[in-house]
Amino acid sequence: MNQCTVIALLPPPAHVLALTAAPGHHRPEAGHILCELGEHHDGDHATMLWDEGTHPASAVWAHWHTHRARLLPHSWCAALDPRDTDHACGLFAGHPPGHSWDITDPTDEAITHDLARQHPHLSR
Repeated sequence: MNQCTVIALLPPPAHVLALTAAPGHHRPEAGHILCELGEHHDGDHATMLWDEGTHPASAVWAHWHTHRARLLPHSWCAALDPRDTDHACGLFAGHPPGHSWDITDPTDEAITHDLARQHPHLSR
């Protein structure tokens, strides 16, 4: 399945902006985020922002729908790739159907295909 292609502009949280309000401080800017779930999923869109890695539910994911975004801590999905059991799913526990190994980034696939066409000697 292809990856969901919904993007959102995530502004910095108000408390972060307040910390940088003093003159001479660099103000954080909004940044675009891309949903990491499979296309046509149910519920909110989601992308992982960072992982503190020190305890369960240490990965912080942004979840959004239309104009509402939330930052939520999650544990990692414990499913292992049946083709290579050394690799676990790269999504959060309880994510909608489609583990990370089932999801293809269509943009990445298009670039790879185009590069292979332009430079066939590199794709052998």
